[in-house]
Amino acid sequence: MHQQDIIETLKKRRITLQVNQETLALLSGVSLRTVKQFESRKGNPTLETIQKLADVLGLEIRLEIKKMNADNEVDHHTF
Repeated sequence: MHQQDIIETLKKRRITLQVNQETLALLSGVSLRTVKQFESRKGNPTLETIQKLADVLGLEIRLEIKKMNADNEVDHHTF
């Protein structure tokens, strides 16, 4: 999933739950400025920041690493 997809998923979830940006910032411990920059696609949030927002919104973040094997097939490793 690309950063743009993550941003859109978190924003849609926030709106669905009827949580405003101020409340999300307060509950997550992330500054309101960071939340606004994140949703307007300005700035580059850390994985920790994304995780804090996802936790409040009831979403799970999974890291998936893909590598090509000897046969040019993708091996998926999820942590």
